[in-house]
Amino acid sequence: MMLHIPAVLTRDQVATMRAQLDQSGWVDGRATVGPQGAQVKHNRQLPEASPLARELGQVVLAALAANPMFFAAALPLRIVPPLFNRYGVGEEYGAHVDGAVRQVPGSPLPLRTDVSATLFLSEPEEYDGGELLVMDTYGAHEVKLAAGDLVVYPSSSVHKVEPVTRGERICSFFWVQSMVRDDARRSMLLDLDQNIQRLRARLGDCEELVGLTSHYHNLLRQWAET
Repeated sequence: MMLHIPAVLTRDQVATMRAQLDQSGWVDGRATVGPQGAQVKHNRQLPEASPLARELGQVVLAALAANPMFFAAALPLRIVPPLFNRYGVGEEYGAHVDGAVRQVPGSPLPLRTDVSATLFLSEPEEYDGGELLVMDTYGAHEVKLAAGDLVVYPSSSVHKVEPVTRGERICSFFWVQSMVRDDARRSMLLDLDQNIQRLRARLGDCEELVGLTSHYHNLLRQWAET
């Protein structure tokens, strides 16, 4: 499942982040990937351990916690602290798959990557190229969203960032270990949840809707790993 979640950050939040990021120091993005990824990754990142990365990451996490669509889609159990990257002219990230397991700073437990997420901090008109391409059985899906918007997609997907040919592409990115590791099951739960929400808005909590809500939670109870 690939999903666009609009306005995770407000315009003011984006503007504040951009002002801070524009004054920060960036390092080679290959510092956070394995040998295969290092061959095709050409960008810059904010150092993981930098105070600014931690500060801005907390802003992103708070916004995610307040976003019901993100929770319904990802069903997050644990989230890797958000990272921040920058692509200038000529920079790109070739086709790759995210590593299945990541170590979380400060935690002895590794995190399984079920859901990958990119939060756009540059407006589309600020740069040319730089599209996120996510490949699945239906082909390649091109993503270039407004600043503050988020895209989530299965971490098992092959994906790439096209070369930037003008301007700069700035994003936050992170991974989620979901309570439901199977993408097809997460998709079914999201579809059921969204239909429940629409019916509730039209009909209120009628008897049939209570039954559907019960069905949702019983499926989640059966599939969730916590």
